[in-house]
Amino acid sequence: MVGKVIVGAHYGLRDWLAQRITAVVMAGCTLVFLGVLLAGGPLTYASWKALFTKGPMPFIALLFAVSALIHAWIGMRDILMDYIKPVALRLALEVFVILWLVGCAGWTVRILWRL
Repeated sequence: MVGKVIVGAHYGLRDWLAQRITAVVMAGCTLVFLGVLLAGGPLTYASWKALFTKGPMPFIALLFAVSALIHAWIGMRDILMDYIKPVALRLALEVFVILWLVGCAGWTVRILWRL
């Protein structure tokens, strides 16, 4: 029986595409944030709080945060796979990164929706 050999153009394509899509989403969200900030009046705590309590801004902020977390995970995983050769150390660092990113996601949701 012949084992499957992974070669070809599709190896890593999914991660490459996810990096590009999350980058485009973050750029789009940044443009929306900048547009809202430049179009609004003076920036005070009350206006900032009002901006994130109604309308689509909490969703846009969450979309940005989720995209940033996915983008960060792919980048960190690739860095760890490339430069950390001992498997146990690499897995420990990957688990730490995952826990850190999940914690950041929970903190983001807590901030946006005051859970």
